[in-house]
Amino acid sequence: MTSKEPDSPAQPRVRTVAELGEDGVIALATGGVRPDPRVPIGPGDDAAVVAAPDGRVVISSDAIVEGRHFRFDLTTPDHVGRRAIAQNAADIAAMGAVCTAFTVTLGCPPETGEDVIAGIARGTTRGAAEAGGVIAGGDVVRTEQVLLAVTVLGDLEGRAPVLLSGARPGDVIAVCGTLGRSAAGLAVLLAGHEGFDGLVETYRCPAPPLAAGPQAAAAGATALTDVSDGLLRDARALARASGVTIALDAARLAPDAELAACAAALGADAEGWVRTGGEDHALLAAFPAGAVLPAGWREIGTAAAPGALAAGTVTVDGDAGPAAGGWNTFTETEEQGR
Repeated sequence: MTSKEPDSPAQPRVRTVAELGEDGVIALATGGVRPDPRVPIGPGDDAAVVAAPDGRVVISSDAIVEGRHFRFDLTTPDHVGRRAIAQNAADIAAMGAVCTAFTVTLGCPPETGEDVIAGIARGTTRGAAEAGGVIAGGDVVRTEQVLLAVTVLGDLEGRAPVLLSGARPGDVIAVCGTLGRSAAGLAVLLAGHEGFDGLVETYRCPAPPLAAGPQAAAAGATALTDVSDGLLRDARALARASGVTIALDAARLAPDAELAACAAALGADAEGWVRTGGEDHALLAAFPAGAVLPAGWREIGTAAAPGALAAGTVTVDGDAGPAAGGWNTFTETEEQGR
């Protein structure tokens, strides 16, 4: 006679947002938000009140949509929440500012499980804290697929904002953060390949070097942006806004050993990941010639006055051919060679 195995404890049923109702979803989404002196009035009122000690507020908004920017079979709700915060925080750092507060609008179908909402809420709360800010409020709405629309506020702390349009001929072009790792991580997941966990983590939740933005501003950066759509595409935007050309050095853009190993395993192009892969959210800046670059920044090229090449042109070792590569939100895939 064999002994009977004890029954497994019953798992609690996951309720849908339709069952929770709007108030329940809001309570779930804001349950982890804690008081913060920068947000005297936070979630729960008609609007939030956020302190602005500098007297100016830096503001940016961005959204991510299920099926377009993320897939739940490739990532988790927690990662989705953190990722939505990180990409918005990078825009604040790219102005030379620091994050203070975020608002999050969450859209989802009525059949979405409460576990998804709870995971996204954990991610946004954690992401805001990692970015040095706090969740100040937001909204919930019924949509056809899950989406997160984030607005972030930032503080310049007395500094002048660093714009896209300030680069000058002779400036050094430098980058802080990783390039190509997010694109590689996505390729690993799509291929169903085992390993390269660090690359996969960068895709699921990028870690922008947020402190490097204010540091670049303090060091005299003339122009600054974040690499969200691919290095070449974002460098072209900076060059066009500044009325300069940018010459990048291929040797300084060489893939690291992990990227090279991943590309070899997948039969992919590691150089392409570095040059046109987006969503690492590295920071790209121009500094005056001879400036001492802050720790973590590395020179990758120079800016020049237009001449034979039109303003906005970006070359790699003199080749302007690949400069159109990168992410375009209104196409299905990366733009390659357009």
